[in-house]
Amino acid sequence: MVNRVVIAAPASGHGKTTVTTGLLAAFARRGVVVAPFKVGPDYIDPGYHALAAGRPGRNLDPVMVGEQLIGPLFAHGAAGAELAIVEGVMGLYDGRTGAGDAGSTAQVARLLNAPVILVVDAAAQGRSIAAVVHGFRSFGNVRMDGVILNRVGSDRHESILREACEEVGTPVLGALRRADAVAAPSRHLGLIPAAERRAEARESVAALAELIAASVDLEAVAALARSAPPLDAEPWSPAVAEPVAGRPVVALAGGPAFSFSYAETPELLAAAGAEVVTVDPLRDEKLPEGTRALVVGGGFPEVYASELSANASLRASVAALKGPIAAECAGLLWLCRTLDGAPMCGILDADAAMTPTLTLGYRDAVALSDSPLGPAGTRVTGHEFHRTTVHPRSGLLLSPAGGAAWAWRGADPEGFATPSLHASYLHLHWAGAPGLAYRLVQAAV
Repeated sequence: MVNRVVIAAPASGHGKTTVTTGLLAAFARRGVVVAPFKVGPDYIDPGYHALAAGRPGRNLDPVMVGEQLIGPLFAHGAAGAELAIVEGVMGLYDGRTGAGDAGSTAQVARLLNAPVILVVDAAAQGRSIAAVVHGFRSFGNVRMDGVILNRVGSDRHESILREACEEVGTPVLGALRRADAVAAPSRHLGLIPAAERRAEARESVAALAELIAASVDLEAVAALARSAPPLDAEPWSPAVAEPVAGRPVVALAGGPAFSFSYAETPELLAAAGAEVVTVDPLRDEKLPEGTRALVVGGGFPEVYASELSANASLRASVAALKGPIAAECAGLLWLCRTLDGAPMCGILDADAAMTPTLTLGYRDAVALSDSPLGPAGTRVTGHEFHRTTVHPRSGLLLSPAGGAAWAWRGADPEGFATPSLHASYLHLHWAGAPGLAYRLVQAAV
């Protein structure tokens, strides 16, 4: 089993992404084959991880896929690698609200039996950092075997911090100075995805590789990763049944406007028998030749509303598609009549608009209507994350056969569904319900 380590922090904003991306890039530069992972439903960090590692960034989310799949998904994503680095989510013990540490970095570290390195923003701390480190080591049942200090002010400051950590028996594996920060631009939902700033993102990753190589004891990190015991987990397989005959073409939206997609989605579609072809709605003027189905994930269509609207040829091609369509969040907005007043595909008789309110959280949902993803009554756990709203004009859909997609506790019915369409704000990790991909491909034949 591959050597592995988890990068955690006391809270968001301490520098987990900086350290993880830099470690991946620094080890890759040394010729180490590295496998990147991210805890939770994040789509943006894995994009930077992928640039650093040269292989797909993958998510480990026990809430969305079930804790029994964390080991297999890890083994699948780490196949052929020498070192796996797992970036945590939020604070080490923060998980799903009201569910203890379910979905937390600590839970994933335990499931992987992996040692943890705590990244701590030490900008306003001195000896008190010992209390923080000691508290995180003693609170839960994880192996926290090292600390990386971030935003250290001076040699004297670093000396104070190191002595404090030594007092509580936790080695300092690295120290990053305040002036050494490598910033990635952000906007309303976090960092700007690497897919939207490819050249600049590569420069940022290269700078992080140099920063981490100069500031962190890579040999100590590698030794800690080697200390992880063997993990008893068979690699996950995307195959759930005999592939559908006919190799139907399934178009998968990508590019800067639709960069939110889990690495397992195309693998599941291909294993179900589809020929998966990427379509970029900002550049491609029509769907791929022979397209029988369309899958549109998340992203930032609101940022690219004018460019998406200007691509009238592709919008018409999507509207004319006779095969099944599955869309979530950004895809839902693109299928509406308008987005912030700009014409979209017009498949849904609804208008979408930006709002100042962030909608965020896991949802235990049940399907209210039959759709290409599953029959009414299908149960899933998904995640919402958006600052937009959708207003139906009259009824639910242009088609009279439509109904709401999902219902969950405490909310009105959400999304749109017909036997040939599923559009919703709910992000799903299809590995947690692999029958979704297989049913879609079946519907495409």
